[in-house]
Amino acid sequence: MSDRRSGQGYSGESLLFLTDEQLRQGIEAMFFAYRGFTAVPDRILADMAYGRAHHRAIHFINRAPGTTVNNLLAILGVTKQSLNRVLRTLISDGFVESRVGTVDKRERHLFLTEEGRSLEAKLSDAQRTRMRLAYKEAGPEAVSGFKKVLEAMMDPDMRRAYGKLRDSGS
Repeated sequence: MSDRRSGQGYSGESLLFLTDEQLRQGIEAMFFAYRGFTAVPDRILADMAYGRAHHRAIHFINRAPGTTVNNLLAILGVTKQSLNRVLRTLISDGFVESRVGTVDKRERHLFLTEEGRSLEAKLSDAQRTRMRLAYKEAGPEAVSGFKKVLEAMMDPDMRRAYGKLRDSGS
């Protein structure tokens, strides 16, 4: 049997006994993976004087067309002031449309415009390609394990929000 500290040759059960060094390596792997995952969208956004907050807003508006500003606030976990700044630019640049609620006139429902859907596709195409290749290389068991780890790292409220999005099938 391999050395427990090496992290090699262990079944899933042995993951309960990760060393601090193995955990540090996992953290570093996440940093580098995230850097690669966001590289292409970051370049596209930088050319537009946008940042990752714009990307996140576009992503979640695309996933749930008609979502309310309050729902988007809860999903993104940002301040109202911060989200309003992002939405103002996306609306004025023609990527997002804000419509008054039909039931509650105080609500604002958000939709991507044609230009917004085009930008969202451009931003996410590279990420989907990267994820697809990584999943293919890692295999089905690793994909399932990766999803479980990510979900376990989420705060309970975010896990519920993620579950609703995932189960909505959109």
